Formats: sequence, structure tokens, C-alpha cells
Amino acid sequence: MSLASHPALAASVSMHPLESLISTGTRLWLDSIDPELVRTFARLGATGATSNPVIVSDLIATGRFDGELNRLASQGLSDDQIAWQLTDQLVTAAEQVFLPVFRATGGNDGYVSFELDPLIEDDAGDLDHEQRVARYVELGQSWSADHPNRMIKVPATPAGLAALGPLAAAGVPLNVTLVFSLRQYEAARNAIHDAALPAGRRESLKSVYSIFVSRIDQYTEKQVPQLSPDAQGMVGIVNAQRIWAANRGFWSARKFRHDQQIVFASTGTKKPGEIPWKYVAALAGSDIQTNPPATNQAVADSSESFLPRVDQLPAATILDEIDTQVDFARMERELMLEGIEKFCTPQRKLLALVAEKRR
Repeated sequence: MSLASHPALAASVSMHPLESLISTGTRLWLDSIDPELVRTFARLGATGATSNPVIVSDLIATGRFDGELNRLASQGLSDDQIAWQLTDQLVTAAEQVFLPVFRATGGNDGYVSFELDPLIEDDAGDLDHEQRVARYVELGQSWSADHPNRMIKVPATPAGLAALGPLAAAGVPLNVTLVFSLRQYEAARNAIHDAALPAGRRESLKSVYSIFVSRIDQYTEKQVPQLSPDAQGMVGIVNAQRIWAANRGFWSARKFRHDQQIVFASTGTKKPGEIPWKYVAALAGSDIQTNPPATNQAVADSSESFLPRVDQLPAATILDEIDTQVDFARMERELMLEGIEKFCTPQRKLLALVAEKRR
């Protein structure tokens, strides 16, 4: 049975657009831990949230948290310690908002993602591969302790992938991020599954896999300009749909207690003229969307009525063209390098911002 035929998915035109999206089977997580936005979108149906250094840096830059920053600075903490304490406090506050969801679903939803230090991957640092793996495992266990609905974000880098098994075995809820390809997804999924089973985690394992969508279409527009107008702008969607289908097939056959789901990330449109909910609509119907606040607001302000479409691939001719023209291995390599830098740079900016505010 296709998702579109599900009896619970007949969205009424009178439904609020975000309610319409959620009615398709999509879980809505907010790509922000701004306390005001978390409360607002929780009332509109969001059941989780996620954080990263860009989000934290932008929040601190507003000046709204200067009092807390000054309090931490007065304790003699370093810039790095202050940055992580503020991050911890913001994530904890969001966790409290979604804790009722976590409890009501028995641990299947209601999570807030906490990203580990991006500078672990900094090539300017002095960590080798094994040290990076050990650092991910150490920080993942430390930051998740005593936070039942905190999900630890680990990138699908070589070191991140190697850390997933020990973290899954230890019972840490995981959000594998910076996933651009089926290869990365399968490596992450297998590492988590193969460690969870012997550790007796069938009843407690919770993992999600964040597939970046719009960044892929940005890449193909620059690097694969020969794609036809019908195929250009569809690669990110097709890639996400295929990984979603692979994930659904794998876990449905293995009967774990919790859903191990795909997170559709980077769902904000970046090309002028595109409707803001292009990716939201294309991937509606299952699993999780972590939409930026502006994208959620655009949906809320629209009159859209969403239908399940995540299982509806485009025509075979478009799929053939994408498979023929796009080198997915090269795309993964280049987007991973770009993604690591896009995570490291905001962390450096965050530390610099803390130092500036201290002065």
C-alpha cells in the first residue's frame, strides 16, 4: 500500500498548513533551539528540535543571553567552556518542552539533538583518526548522560562512523548528520545495528539519519549544469527518497521497538523563485523533517494542503538521467569537505563571539 492510500491521511483544506503536513505522517522537528521559537512551534505541532554551532552563535549574537554569559565568565570558565555550557543550557531548555512528547511516545519521539564539537574534524588540529573516534565516544556519552530525550549528533565522517558502534552499544540516542549518499547511510546504519544487537539494545535503540537535501541541488546546479530542467533541482529529492526507502525496508524487517528514521535536513530552498516549501512538499508523508524556522513560517502562512509524496519517485527518464550524469561518489566527497568546514567555521565564530562579549 502506498503512503498516499493511508486512510488517516485525508487532509482537509480547512486544516492549518502545518497540521496538514503532520497529518501526512511527517514528524516536524524545528531546526532551532531558540526558546521562543521552540515554544511557538511546539504549540503548532513540532515534536522535537535540533541544534548546531550556527544556531547557537546566532542566538548569542542577539544579546539575549549576555546575562548568562557574564555569569559563566564570572566563574572563571574559558571561552570554550562558556560556549558549551550555554549550548547545554539551551538544549536542556528545549528538552523540557518536548519531554511530554518523549514520555507519551515511550521514547520514540520528543528529542532535541546536541551536536558534538565540530573541531574534532578540524584538519588544523592535532588529532589522528583513533583520537577523533575516542573523542566522539567520550563526548557523546558525557553530554547524553542524565538527558533521556537528548540525541547526540555525530557526522558521517570516517571517525564519526567508527564511533557510532560504541555509542549505540552504550545506549546513546544518535542522530547521524552530514549524510549525502546511500553509501554513508548504509555504513552508519550497519555500524549502529551491528553494535546494538549484541549489546541487547533492541528495546531501547533510537537512531535517526539526517539526509541533507538542498545542498545537493546547489551542488548539481554548479557541478552538473548539463542536467535537463526536469532533472535539475530534483537530485536532492531523489537521493533522499531512495535512502528513505532503503531505511524503511531495512528496519521494518528487524522489529526494533522504536522507529529508526530518516531526518530530511537542509529543507530550506536556496534558489530564488522556488516555492519555500518545495522540499517540504516533496518529502511529506513519513519520518522527520527538521525545517528551518523561516521555512516552517512560510508553510504556516501559506494555504497549502499537503499530501504524502515521499514514496513517489519522478519518471524513469529523469531517474536515468540523474544516474547517468551525477557522480555520487564525487558529490559525497566534495559536499563532505564543504560540510565539515561549514560546521568548523561557525564553531570558531562562536568561540570568537564569546571572547568578544567577555571583553
